[in-house]
Amino acid sequence: MDYAKLTDYYKRLESTSKRLEKTQIISELLKEVKKEDNPEPIINLVRGNVFPDWEQKKIGVSDKLVIKSLILSSGIPKDKIEKLFNKLGDLGLVAEEVIKDKKQTTLGSKKLTTKFVYNKIRDLAELEGDGTVNKKVGLISELLTSATPQEARFIARTILEQLRVGAAEGTLRDAIVWCFFGDKLKIKYNKEENDIELSESTRKEYDYFSEKVQHAYDLTNDFAEVFKIIKEEGISGLDKITLKSGKPINVMLYQKVKDIQEAFEAVGKPCAFEYKLDGFRLQIHCTNGKITLYTRRLENVTKQFPDVVELIKQGVKLDNYIIDSEVIGIDPKTKKWLPFQNISQRIKRKYDIEKLAKQIPVMVHVFDIISYGNESLLDAPFHRRRHLIEKNVKIIPDKLQPIKQIVTDSLEEADKFYKEALSKGNEGIMAKKLDSVYKPGSRVGYGVKIKPILETLDLVIVKSELGEGKRTGWLTSYTVSCWDNKKEKLLEIGKVSTGVKEKEQEEGITYLEITKFLKPLIEKQNGKEVIVKPKIIIEVAYEEIQKSNEYNSGYALRFPRVLRVRFDKNLDNCNTIQDVENIYDAQRGRN
Repeated sequence: MDYAKLTDYYKRLESTSKRLEKTQIISELLKEVKKEDNPEPIINLVRGNVFPDWEQKKIGVSDKLVIKSLILSSGIPKDKIEKLFNKLGDLGLVAEEVIKDKKQTTLGSKKLTTKFVYNKIRDLAELEGDGTVNKKVGLISELLTSATPQEARFIARTILEQLRVGAAEGTLRDAIVWCFFGDKLKIKYNKEENDIELSESTRKEYDYFSEKVQHAYDLTNDFAEVFKIIKEEGISGLDKITLKSGKPINVMLYQKVKDIQEAFEAVGKPCAFEYKLDGFRLQIHCTNGKITLYTRRLENVTKQFPDVVELIKQGVKLDNYIIDSEVIGIDPKTKKWLPFQNISQRIKRKYDIEKLAKQIPVMVHVFDIISYGNESLLDAPFHRRRHLIEKNVKIIPDKLQPIKQIVTDSLEEADKFYKEALSKGNEGIMAKKLDSVYKPGSRVGYGVKIKPILETLDLVIVKSELGEGKRTGWLTSYTVSCWDNKKEKLLEIGKVSTGVKEKEQEEGITYLEITKFLKPLIEKQNGKEVIVKPKIIIEVAYEEIQKSNEYNSGYALRFPRVLRVRFDKNLDNCNTIQDVENIYDAQRGRN
């Protein structure tokens, strides 16, 4: 497919905020993809990322490199391009304008194909060694020189990983269903009403196809692979997908309930209760003796946790397995369990890892096993999976152990365990159904969490303010947003700065640290306010959620405070406006 045709689809996707309309547009694109020998380039390009989330390769291009490339490919002076960037705040639009000016004086250029653009952008990650910057600038300039203005806009955005045309996971999943089974299901999208009509029997079939595609994606994290299998083998081909250690899957997630009684109602009696630790989740893979570590957002952090790798080699007696775990910090003197913030920054660190590991050693709590000996345990009951953990995970005091668990049908015994968990500084407890399967990426009642405080929110910083007085040089007062699944956009819900520390000696996150993370993400400045790329997730506590016209979410947080930066989460893990509405309704019920 010509890249120009793909960018036409991009423009159509940009022109609407309606999820169903986006689904219709992408399904039309996918029908054309069926004609291609290899669907990977187009499907990944429409996602806006040429590498899977779990792959270590990164494009690694900054705004400055794109500006240098625009100068080289257009001959337009740096100051003119930077002035345009300050005005537009989007290097995609800048590239479009620059190439438009250039095309008035330059005739002829070769047509770009999606495959060529895809491969060239992937090549950027391979460039290293002496002269890397010049090599990257040259490669980007090669693309921009051959691009039309519209193509240049989307090339720049893709390279900077800022495509954002709304091809979210659920939209792409449904578009695949519409593409392959739309005719069979007689799906017709009514643009005026923004709706589709399905009979009861067709709805059940639609849900079946949707669940099959979602499950296949949860196992592969690769829509291109799922698409190719359906194209070649039909929907039944998805049943052949097997777990492979070394390739992460979406982890199982859990809903919150208000108390132990509600937990029993959700998962049945008896059930397993486990500590809910204030750490971060690690998916640990062993492939022929090689250990690989992934966060819940599927980032490879093996290099950042060599101590965990050694612990797992010493303490887990299996081979070719995937285990689910929670990692916490340990005070080396008191042996007390430390909160998440103490070790969170190791996720992003590249240097001084050994020093950090000595300062704050970690402890691994194994709470589930997803496969071993290349056998999938997704459909095995939880009690069997727990038995395998107890049998094969060696206890190394203060370093490695199966997570503490009791099995009971007693409200009193469960409550005692709950209080014990809280006394150790944990967030609460988990309740798990004994015969439940492991359902990747799903909150479906196989387990629930019980926490004593109002549910915190994971929100993304979208704006900040330049500090004044003693805070000069820092970014402060962070505007945070939640995600709207239906409209597929961010909605602001408040400003927060309470909880952030001024002095590095104080425990907790500091203005200096958050500033360091936000500055490279600044897109535009309006007076004291800066707009930043939505990348940094913070966990926010609050006293209450209130209705408010001040923010476009329709809600505001009363007395919000920053608890921590969630380096283990990305935009997909943000709380949604639907979560906010549920918490709002629940708190009203308590009043």
